[in-house]
Amino acid sequence: MSTKSNLKSEQDEDKRDFLIVSTYALAGIGAAAFVWPLIDQMNPAADTLALASTEIDLSSLEEGQAITVKWRGKPVFVRHRTADEIKQAQEVSLEGMRDPQTDSERVTKEKYIVLVGVCTHLGCVPLGQKSGDVKGQYGGWFCPCHGSHYDHSGRIRKGPAPTNLEVPSYKFLSDTVIKIG
Repeated sequence: MSTKSNLKSEQDEDKRDFLIVSTYALAGIGAAAFVWPLIDQMNPAADTLALASTEIDLSSLEEGQAITVKWRGKPVFVRHRTADEIKQAQEVSLEGMRDPQTDSERVTKEKYIVLVGVCTHLGCVPLGQKSGDVKGQYGGWFCPCHGSHYDHSGRIRKGPAPTNLEVPSYKFLSDTVIKIG
């Protein structure tokens, strides 16, 4: 009788182990099914992902003209610089600049400058994109709110702004098409 009770006892233990493992497995699956939607909802929405990058055709942009496009809710300034603007941007002495950067560090192709059009002082949008706008003392952009002056390369030259206008990540897909973001 003892062998029969030992056998039954072992079978009971095997059943119990199976039930415990099954319970833990189902609890794990249930927890994952509950938590996954909570984690998934933290992913960016489709409309946000659509704004992550934008392509701009620059073929209609003539020398000296500028356009403003929206990217990630911010204005982006794209200017087709003249030969004189390029020369001035390249010949500037970096000595004494608050945020020294050469023009070549700020552009991919020297005839186009691409900048996030938000003043680095308090987030205003500087003037200088339209032909009649005040472009400031250095001919680039001017923030009238607090008097920040930027040059043809978007570098801070005068005023309270602590840094240059930001250069977004961008690349040329062709000679006249850029992808920002």
